[in-house]
Amino acid sequence: MLKLILRNVTPFINAQTLGGVLLALAALVALVLSNSPWSDFYQKLLDFPVAVHIGADALVLAKPMLIWVNDLWMAVFFFLVGLEIKRELIDGELASVRQVLLPAGAALGGMVVPALIYAVINAGDAVALRGWGIPMATDIAFALGILVLLGARVPVSLKIFLTAVAIIDDLGAILVIAFFYTADLSLTMLLSAGAGAFVLLMLNRLKVVAIGPYVIVGLVIWVCVLKSGVHATLAGAITALAIPMADGKGGSPLQRAEHALHPWVAYLILPVFAFANAGVFLGDVRPQTLLQTVPLGIAAGLLLGKPMGVFCFSWLLIRFGGARLPDQSSWLQFAGVAALCGVGFTMSLFIGSLAFEGADAAYASQVKMGVLLGSALSATLSILMLLRPARPHQTQP
Repeated sequence: MLKLILRNVTPFINAQTLGGVLLALAALVALVLSNSPWSDFYQKLLDFPVAVHIGADALVLAKPMLIWVNDLWMAVFFFLVGLEIKRELIDGELASVRQVLLPAGAALGGMVVPALIYAVINAGDAVALRGWGIPMATDIAFALGILVLLGARVPVSLKIFLTAVAIIDDLGAILVIAFFYTADLSLTMLLSAGAGAFVLLMLNRLKVVAIGPYVIVGLVIWVCVLKSGVHATLAGAITALAIPMADGKGGSPLQRAEHALHPWVAYLILPVFAFANAGVFLGDVRPQTLLQTVPLGIAAGLLLGKPMGVFCFSWLLIRFGGARLPDQSSWLQFAGVAALCGVGFTMSLFIGSLAFEGADAAYASQVKMGVLLGSALSATLSILMLLRPARPHQTQP
C-alpha cells in the first residue's frame, strides 16, 4: 500500500519543491520592488487595466491585472485542488475512514485553533474580525518544499501526512470562502451557475471523458460565479469535481488533467500570485506596527495556533481514537511538521485579500506583514525542530 501511495504522491511532492523555491523568489522580488525606486512601476503593473469583450459588448469584464490574477488564475489553482481532493477521496490517502482520521483531525485542529486565537486578539473590532480565516491556511508548496529539502531527516510517511493535511486544509478554505467571504449575492447569476453545474453533472453521467467540454462549461460557470457575488475561484473546484476518475479503458482523465496542470500551477500561477500579492512597503514598519491586532493575530494564529491545533487534535486521536503516529516518525518530528503547517503564505494572502476587500488600504499591508512574519517564523521553528535528531516511534502493525 505504501509503495502505491509513494508512486502517486512523489511526483506531486517533487513539483512542490521547485514550486516552493519559485514562490520564495517571487515574493522576494515583490518585496524588493515595493521598497525600491521601482515601487511605482510595480504598483502600476498591478493596476494595469485589462478588459475582455464577449460579443458586441454583450459581456464586458474589465478589471486591473491584480484582480485577474486573484480571480481567474487562482480559479485554475482551485481547479487543481479540486482534482487532488477528488483523487484522494476515491483512490488515495482519504479513501477510507482509517486513512482519513488522523489528517482530517489534524486539519480541523489546524483551522479551529488559529481562528480562535485571531478572534480573541481582535475581539471588539468588527472590521478586524473579518480576518479570522487568514491564519487557517497552509501553503502546500512551501511546506512540502521545506520537507523535501530536509531530505532523509524527515520520514516519507510524514510527507504523505502533510500532503493529506494540506489537501483537507484546502477543502476547508474552499468552504470558508464559499460561506463567509462573499459579497452581495445575485440570485440570477447563482441560478445560472447552478445550471452550469448541472451540465457538468450530465457530462459526467454521459461518460464524456474529453476534458475540453468540462473546461468550456467551467469558464461559463466562472463568469456566472464572478457576477454572483460568490468568489469566482470556487468555479474551479466545482468543475474539477465533475472530471471523471476513469475512462473505462484503464486511463484516468482526472489524473491526466492533474499531471498536465501541476507544472503550470507550481511554476507559473502561484509564483505570479505571490509576486502580485506579497509586495509591502516596509519603510513605515515599526515594532508597534507589528503589534497591531491584525498582524499580531495572524502571526500568532500561524505560529502558535496552527501547530497547537494540529498537534493536540492529532494526539487526542492517537491516544483515544485509534489513529497511529506516521510510521518511523517521532513525536518531535511530528511536532516539527505541525509547526510547518503554520506556513500560510499564498493561501493566507489570498483569504486576506477577500477578508478586507473594500476596507481601508492599511489592512492590506497589515495582512501581508502578519502573513510574512508568521509564515517565516513557522518555517524557522519547524526546521529547527526537524534538524534535531530524534528516535523513531515504532508503531504497531
